Amino acid sequence: MKNHATSRAGRRQALLAMTAFAALAALGGPACAQGGDWPSRPVKLVVPFPPGGSTDAVGRMLAAGLSKELGQTVIVENKGGANGNIGSDAVAKAEPDGHTLLLSGVGSNAINYALYQSMPYRDADFSHISLLATGPNVLVANPEFPARTFAELIKLARENPGKYTHASSGNGSSGHLAMEMLKQAAKIDLMHVPYKGGAAAITDTIAGRVSVLFLNQDNLLPQVQAGKLRALAVASAKRNPAYPDTPTIAESGYPGFAAESWFGLSAPARTPPAVIERLHQATVKALADPATRQKLESVGFVVVGNDPKAFSAFVGNEIAKWGAAAKASGARMD
Repeated sequence: MKNHATSRAGRRQALLAMTAFAALAALGGPACAQGGDWPSRPVKLVVPFPPGGSTDAVGRMLAAGLSKELGQTVIVENKGGANGNIGSDAVAKAEPDGHTLLLSGVGSNAINYALYQSMPYRDADFSHISLLATGPNVLVANPEFPARTFAELIKLARENPGKYTHASSGNGSSGHLAMEMLKQAAKIDLMHVPYKGGAAAITDTIAGRVSVLFLNQDNLLPQVQAGKLRALAVASAKRNPAYPDTPTIAESGYPGFAAESWFGLSAPARTPPAVIERLHQATVKALADPATRQKLESVGFVVVGNDPKAFSAFVGNEIAKWGAAAKASGARMD
């Protein structure tokens, strides 16, 4: 009996030792779980679009700032395809150790959930860190277009349902869905002409082949400044500093109207809270750099840098808002 009791006690001690070891192991990529040894190697920032364009530019500015603040190299990896889904999915499925991050955005982290019947990831697969910057869609027309103001456009469209066209950079783009929101709010009917990218849409609007265009403010600013396009309204809650004389849609009779593009920093879900907090602090400092702010603000972006809780709530609201617009438009990408 004594031998059996001794044997049982030994097994119990061995089991307790194994349990304790497992608990320590779980804690312990832990200096990572506590954020102490992080980052222990270069950090990869996935930009889910090809090189060039606003998303890539913001990603590279952020990578440079984070490299300085973290004391570790942050490398940009462009992983484009499927409107941002391929790169975003890669981050959603990456090891949640803080060494793989995502430059999240309005398309891949809000609009796409409503456009694709089968999404490879969901919002719960991410830990959102900070909203970096926002930029409104701007409604523009050729200078020869008969409506010279936003109010005149609405009046003209109501009097001639279906006669005028609106261009966008593609089905399901923020510009397309911004117009869908406006069509519902103002009870107007314009025919959608989707293009494969913003450049072609701008060219045809300048040439007068389409009536109006909704597109991101940074893409339109050079043409507006050159007088090749007339800005009728901006789709942000407040006037944009790069378009100081252009009224918002909200102040033009549609309170609360907003249709903005945005960029954020996100990580895989279950990334240690201490790592998320350190990334948040580093991001805020990077965005506070005068040169970075000047570059973003010069083309109409509004720098934010909020905290993880606020950014997560923002993303949730964006998913609901853009989802409703996508449903109303009938746009699908599958």
